[in-house]
Amino acid sequence: MTATNIGATKHRARFHTLTVSDVRQLTADSVEVTFAVPENLRGAFDYAPGQHLALRATIDGHELRRSYSICRPPSTSAAGSISVAIKRDLGGVFSSWANSELHEGQEIEVMSPQGTFTSTLPDLDDKHIVGVAAGSGITPLMSLAHTVLASSATSRFTLVYTNRTALDVMFLDELADLKDRYPARLALYHVLSREQRSSSLLTGRIDEDKFRRMLDSILRPATVDEWFLCGPFELVQLCRDTLEDVGVDRSRVRFELFTTGETNRASGGDSGRPVQVAAGDKTFQIDFTLDGQSNTVTTPVNANESILNAALRVRPDVPFACAGGVCGTCRAKLVSGDVTMTENYALEPDELERGFVLTCQSHPTTEKVVVDYDG
Repeated sequence: MTATNIGATKHRARFHTLTVSDVRQLTADSVEVTFAVPENLRGAFDYAPGQHLALRATIDGHELRRSYSICRPPSTSAAGSISVAIKRDLGGVFSSWANSELHEGQEIEVMSPQGTFTSTLPDLDDKHIVGVAAGSGITPLMSLAHTVLASSATSRFTLVYTNRTALDVMFLDELADLKDRYPARLALYHVLSREQRSSSLLTGRIDEDKFRRMLDSILRPATVDEWFLCGPFELVQLCRDTLEDVGVDRSRVRFELFTTGETNRASGGDSGRPVQVAAGDKTFQIDFTLDGQSNTVTTPVNANESILNAALRVRPDVPFACAGGVCGTCRAKLVSGDVTMTENYALEPDELERGFVLTCQSHPTTEKVVVDYDG
């Protein structure tokens, strides 16, 4: 049986109004939110396992955008639904609102699926995929594991999932069902940092020593075709560095970060932060193309303004979600000029080589910069 490529589906980043069809409690501080996708939008919400949705809502008079990973396999989209899991962050306004206020029948703005946290393998026959997740980092790996195991009778998936306690484990029943369905091809390891388990390997935080012991015993890099890491920066970076140190090519390691608390925003929501150009100010010129339409905006050199922020002042529909260099929604191709990127947790090396930048993190360094969101 030859599996099809499950790589990222590319859509224009555009918001659509969807209705919440179900809100299901996963743990004491997390919910699964399912949206009904009407027939006329099915194509816009096709997705690859591992992609995410940006949600937009006005809370206490402020527009907020947050990105959450799709947790169900793509086959569910054909049935007219799409689901994300939202874990309450300490101090997180959007996640707290979603956990306590979001309800069935409510309408919310949902962006078409985005993201490249997906497999690049041309097929999955005889392939071994490993996922390492912490907390809500399990969300995209649920969709990936389902798809990898269902796509080929010879594929294997190994999942290391770390939480504080058993009560914090999201999708506990679904993971058990998946293990029952594929007992020989799914290896599932729950690591608990605040509960004693029968094995020392599965007890306590994953530090470098523990991860190296995992590589020697249960993961065995020589057998792995692709790695997926999802969680907080410290864990993801530890795993990436350790894998590189033992000889794993970085092109085989996919990663995605989640953040806790409120992410710094480039703007208040649907428009850039106020920036005024005074007479005599030295300025940069930013030309950009979006949906075939070209626009120009100038920005004072001393404002150190991002391309995204400047563009939002003349085009409120410029795509963005996290504005923190994580989700990749604001990606555009640098056509001419030079920029510096403050952070980049979303673009792969090959995307950088092809000239793509994150406009939320990119600041002009030449008199004129031209970027193409349609590129």
